[in-house]
Amino acid sequence: MEISVTRQDLLKELTAIQSVVERKTTIPILSNFLVEVVEGPEGGQLLITATDLDQAIRTSAKVKVKKAGSCTIPARKLYDYVKLLPEGEISIKLLDNHWVQIRSGRSNTKMVGLGRANYPQVPELPTVSSVKIPVAVLKTLIARTIFSISNEESRYTLNGALLILKAESIAMVATDGHRLAFVEKPEEAMEGISGEKRILIPRKALAELQTLLNTTDAEHIEFADDDLWLFFRIGHRTLSSRKLTGQFPNYEAVMPRDNTKFVVLRCSELASAIGRVAQFADERSHAVRLKMEQNEVKISAQSNESGESEDSIETPYTFDPIVVGFNSDYMLEFLKALGNEGEVRLEFKDGQSAGQMRPEASPDDPGGEYKYRYVLMPMRI
Repeated sequence: MEISVTRQDLLKELTAIQSVVERKTTIPILSNFLVEVVEGPEGGQLLITATDLDQAIRTSAKVKVKKAGSCTIPARKLYDYVKLLPEGEISIKLLDNHWVQIRSGRSNTKMVGLGRANYPQVPELPTVSSVKIPVAVLKTLIARTIFSISNEESRYTLNGALLILKAESIAMVATDGHRLAFVEKPEEAMEGISGEKRILIPRKALAELQTLLNTTDAEHIEFADDDLWLFFRIGHRTLSSRKLTGQFPNYEAVMPRDNTKFVVLRCSELASAIGRVAQFADERSHAVRLKMEQNEVKISAQSNESGESEDSIETPYTFDPIVVGFNSDYMLEFLKALGNEGEVRLEFKDGQSAGQMRPEASPDDPGGEYKYRYVLMPMRI
């Protein structure tokens, strides 16, 4: 195998996929990229694959081919080394005993690779029944739910977000048992979907997908799945991820029905007040107290270690007074997902029931492009 490729093209692709590679693996070959060179009608192509057995990314770059072939190269070492090279052509050549020579300008390096035969088989994207999803929509769905996914590995089915595809809409929901984020894009035609399709996407795959979506010019991605794997094709890159097995909880049952008391606040004002007060919250619970009374919201926190703090915001409120406690981090993460812009509506039933936050519709966009709801379990304070 022998090729030449520009540093810019190679580094772009290595950057896109290096995060999948296992850092501390008991299987040495998983620390390597699989590099394959093929010649096609449109010239030479370099295919690079990274996998940790749970997920894989395959990408490609145009290259000049002297000799086709394949090898594996230590991923971290290659990525770090190429970053340090000057702009220009890089030549990569496979030597004996799986060694790989990399030359650029006056630099000449040899890396110790491993036999390509030991590299695990990476599943291929099924060509049938793929669905096109708009990149901008999927980016929004992920950004507004990923922070609500559970980190507890024992709660296996909560370690991902549920993507719900219907013929006329697309939605995503995530929960960790303490809070739930639900976002829907109605009136979004999904070709190839009849009825409803539910897909549980692992958190790790969502994080990779988010990175790939942020660096693509493509307007749509292709999604497909089989019995074991999920596939996302973004331009010339394909992410595959093992499916999460198990049943996602019945999120509809958690959605509050009769939260009739509400208050509307500016996101930036609320985030600033919570940020200040939370400095004095209990270090374990991060709980802040919200007291709604006549045309005022008081936000307070106290702890024996650090003291106490209170902020108040004037705003119309005409219902019975309510006192409720919430995790300040959970509230701030939701406001951050809204970009701390616009207004947010806080809806309550009483001090012991789940509260709900949602963006307040603006006069310019009364329907709102997305339906976004965030449910918070109350805390004892």
